[in-house]
Amino acid sequence: MNKARILLLALACTCQGATLQATDIAEDGDKDSVRYAVTTLSANYMRENPDFTAELGDQALMGTPVKIVAEEGYWKRIVAPSPYTAWCVDLGLKEMSGRELEEYIASDKMICTADYSKVLSRPSAESGKICDIVMGDIIPVTGRCRNGYIEVRMVTGETGYVKKKDTEDFRKWAAGCRPVPENIVRTAMRFLGVPYLWGGASIKGVDCSGFTRMVWFMNGMLLPRNASRQANAGIPVAMDCDTAGFPPDSVGSLADSPAFREEMIKRTAALKTGDLIFFGDPVSHVGIYLGEGKFIHASRFVRINSLIPGEEGFYEMSIRMTRARRMEGDGVTAITASPAYFPQKESPVLQ
Repeated sequence: MNKARILLLALACTCQGATLQATDIAEDGDKDSVRYAVTTLSANYMRENPDFTAELGDQALMGTPVKIVAEEGYWKRIVAPSPYTAWCVDLGLKEMSGRELEEYIASDKMICTADYSKVLSRPSAESGKICDIVMGDIIPVTGRCRNGYIEVRMVTGETGYVKKKDTEDFRKWAAGCRPVPENIVRTAMRFLGVPYLWGGASIKGVDCSGFTRMVWFMNGMLLPRNASRQANAGIPVAMDCDTAGFPPDSVGSLADSPAFREEMIKRTAALKTGDLIFFGDPVSHVGIYLGEGKFIHASRFVRINSLIPGEEGFYEMSIRMTRARRMEGDGVTAITASPAYFPQKESPVLQ
């Protein structure tokens, strides 16, 4: 099996759990008939149906490789490596052959590490804007720098300039990422106040699992897209829950209950900073544990609450928190091991 075949097979496997199968990949010599693209908008909106009024399902950041599996007018149905399958407009994509995609993945790129930035037509603050970019966007670079700006070569063919201080070399950044608790918390705090957006997965707006996925992405790790799948990733954290005395669905006025305070202190005893905590059965919400009974999550907007009754910012739905996972091992993939972002010698499957 040649290198191109391995890469394309790996990308197809990356999308397992969506609508793709490895058999969708063309045979050797015919791989250019498979339709691939790279997203070109800072946050490409992926909708459940080919209509602007349709529900938002996900967002794909600029520079994300995707596979096109259907089209309807100017809408394209794509599979992103989250994995997630949904519709976006064709102006948000640069279609590529398999060979072109290989070259793109292997090319020198930068990642936007500022919350917000922009691509300018010249290396000057007074020049015209080509487009906006946000945290996590990835763009090929030429290697040239002028006046504190790095020159980029958009996949659309345009040459532009981004403030160098807003970027890092993508390879060096990915190799240097350390998803330790203090870095996870530091990244999560950058999202405070960001509005809740169903299907959102960028600094422009996040839902609960889009928030947690972005926090780990900016620390070089890929999590599953949805809370229900994140609840099966990593390592389970044992939690001592009295679900008989405090049924998860009996949400009521527990803020002044000494017994429930003791219950929540008991539930959080085994948690460590950076653990993901989950609410509901089936799981319907996720947050990041900060320690001392506090957690950060996207609920109306990204905010910090307490799981402990009587504490400031008590979250009245705390009773529904009955499970937690430590994001290590199965279902958690280093971005450097993903064929969607870096060339791989073999064909690992992104969980």
